[in-house]
Amino acid sequence: MGFEVTAQAYGQFMGRFSEPLAAVFADAAGVAPGGDQSVLDVGCGPGALTSALVERLGPDRVHACDPSRSFVEAARSRLPGVDVVAAAAEDLPFPDDGFDAALAQLVVHFMCDPVAGLREMARVTRPGGVVAACVWDHAGRQGPVSAFWDVVREFDPGEEGEGLLAGTERGQLGELLRGAGLAEVRESSLAVTTRYDSFEDWWEPYTFGVGPAGAYVTALDDERRDALRALAQRRLPEAPFEVRAEAWCAVGTA
Repeated sequence: MGFEVTAQAYGQFMGRFSEPLAAVFADAAGVAPGGDQSVLDVGCGPGALTSALVERLGPDRVHACDPSRSFVEAARSRLPGVDVVAAAAEDLPFPDDGFDAALAQLVVHFMCDPVAGLREMARVTRPGGVVAACVWDHAGRQGPVSAFWDVVREFDPGEEGEGLLAGTERGQLGELLRGAGLAEVRESSLAVTTRYDSFEDWWEPYTFGVGPAGAYVTALDDERRDALRALAQRRLPEAPFEVRAEAWCAVGTA
């Protein structure tokens, strides 16, 4: 899937969106600054959401996990004092009812079994606690990589992009939480905007092999990669330009 990459590569590709999204998502999940909650960040990546949680609660109240060893090491280095372990959402190495909240930012659509992963998040959350998730609106073509996939579909009409992944369509994320046994599920959308100063600023991160988009680019031979780049440069706005990205959010009660 393209996530055994360096934290720097991920940061240049998706971090410019996931970092500002983290604060908005934490607000939606009800994690207030100065609170006394114990929170688990599931699929923490290099630590965008984890860092936002630490700023609000302190390192002793935040735990995190990710299946990517490189991301685990990056999160540990970035946030010393936070318990960060290597684990997949579907098999969390934590006891029942151990946290007041479990959050998954930009993770559910990459889970091997989203309902099982969310059920595990509910298991490790105390009764009455919060389970929350957010996923980019790939199906509605409002995500941060939607412009890229629009170009790819013109370049390679058989390519579906990321719009068929779980939770990327309106209402799906809420359905997944309910399927995992969460109650009182409420849904919303979150939005962030980032600026690109040049076309290369936008294009280069796609060549790092991060996620499905990066995997698509790196699988092309040089000639086709250059052709895709040229088409993208013709289709994107003249730089500098901004990209607004929307994510679906669902919050439920364990």
